[in-house]
Amino acid sequence: MNSAELRGTLFGDLPIDHWPPGDASTSGYPWDAFADARTHIAAGAIDDAKGCWREIVGRPGLESRHYLQAWQFLREHGDRPAADAAKQVLGVVVEMASPEGLDVIAAYADGSARYYNHAGGGIVLEHPNRRIAELINDLIASASGVVARIGPFDGPRPGPPPPNYDRLSFLTPSGLHFGEGPIAALEADAVARPVLQGATAVLAELTAMPGLAPDG
Repeated sequence: MNSAELRGTLFGDLPIDHWPPGDASTSGYPWDAFADARTHIAAGAIDDAKGCWREIVGRPGLESRHYLQAWQFLREHGDRPAADAAKQVLGVVVEMASPEGLDVIAAYADGSARYYNHAGGGIVLEHPNRRIAELINDLIASASGVVARIGPFDGPRPGPPPPNYDRLSFLTPSGLHFGEGPIAALEADAVARPVLQGATAVLAELTAMPGLAPDG
């Protein structure tokens, strides 16, 4: 994948024909349920497709991006999460744009994390240790405070932020919430600062883990 394609996988909002991707490794649950839903949509059986997605969002223990994708498809077909679930933060994506390129750190409520740097290197962590799990929980908690103050974004997800801007994206069942601004302004903002600090702590722990130093 190129950098734009990698970035696109982080938000849980890929089109229905991209989740699951055409990859033999995407077998088993819930991949087969997503594939069944896609078949139902092609046949015009919308209610059957919704049944697949509803089963996914109700199944505990799945990867956060599966829940986000299922909610994305449900919203596209007229379903909305209940009020007590709508603002649940399932992931945080922090994008840091410099003249040299884009660095991205993504952390999810399931404890997984991903980091991609502008030089082309990256880290994918599927199974966190206790320390990084605690840091991700802290980051999610900080993000929850922001999401409580703002509404979901109504429109297609924007492209990367411009140079010298940071963007904080919060991924929820009700959709994308985000804020962005010049790096210095966000660092000085009482609401944004804890999220930036939390993401920095996750990144520091991630890059310090043996065997996970980013390539590139």
